Amino acid sequence: MATHLLLMSSHIRDFNMSSTKILVVDDDAESRGLICEVLEANGYIVGAVEDGVAARQALKLDGEYRIVIADLRMPNESGLDLMRNLRKQKDKQDIAMILMSSFIGASERKFAQELGVHAMLEKPFRLSELIQVVGELANKNPIGITP
Repeated sequence: MATHLLLMSSHIRDFNMSSTKILVVDDDAESRGLICEVLEANGYIVGAVEDGVAARQALKLDGEYRIVIADLRMPNESGLDLMRNLRKQKDKQDIAMILMSSFIGASERKFAQELGVHAMLEKPFRLSELIQVVGELANKNPIGITP
């Protein structure tokens, strides 16, 4: 399914390129790579790191990221810890945040909402769902993949 979606989007991506820069944070290299590939195929500029500590460093070095997509459970710093740290920084207040996990408990969901997480995706999620959420946050209509 993912390969088919990538092929569909690659045919039209040049018509409506987005300058929205997205940081993908996931300790699973395969998931991180697939998400990056799909986002890039849909015209986004994408960076990727393996945990929250590396994400904070990437965001410190590059202030152009507008959306962070982070896994909930990662070594060194969880997605929620990353979100909490970013919310404390005045220059990071406008970054849209998407949290993903194979299981999001009620207390984690509540805490994420309190931190202002814009969306929570439970794995496995459809790539079209991710593109739709990212498109809404980037004020861009999704292209190439229909929900």
